[in-house]
Amino acid sequence: MNLATAFISVPDYFKQEETSPIRHEYLGGQLFAMAGASEEHNRISGNIYAYLLTHLRGSGCKTFMSDMKIKIQVAQGTGDIFYYPDVLVTCDEEDRDKFYKTQPCLVVEVLSPSTETIDRREKRLNYQSLTSLQEYVLVAQDQMQVEVYRRKASGNWEVERLGPNDSLELNSVGLTLTLAEIYDEVFAG
Repeated sequence: MNLATAFISVPDYFKQEETSPIRHEYLGGQLFAMAGASEEHNRISGNIYAYLLTHLRGSGCKTFMSDMKIKIQVAQGTGDIFYYPDVLVTCDEEDRDKFYKTQPCLVVEVLSPSTETIDRREKRLNYQSLTSLQEYVLVAQDQMQVEVYRRKASGNWEVERLGPNDSLELNSVGLTLTLAEIYDEVFAG
């Protein structure tokens, strides 16, 4: 016996998210519940957000944490995607929707065991389809390790892997963070 998958419209998705005790990501009509985050995950996201917020204050760029969605329009008529990244920055003054952004220049995901594969493949490919995106950053929470994917002038993407003694250069927003700053109060000493 085959069970039909129930699809939900974007307006119904937004209505449900307003009252839901948990957040859901939306992929072409299907909802996927989001797992809760650890203390380390929250601390790392918060550190990055705080540095970006302070650095970008007054610049016209806007920094958001995990409750702001990114909308990705896939192929016409095939449905939209809404993700909740851990941190995002948009510098496009036309990117004004109250509940989602469509023109991020920077997206940061803190890796969790339950989401790492999705963050590395599905989300990376979908985020990279956004012409505005310049950098996609993946941050491990169990060790001091960061990967940054950067769009090159050719349109291709390159990846840089960083370790404990390195600094993360966020060219999209003109900010450099040491890994010690990113992982402040996460690892001892």
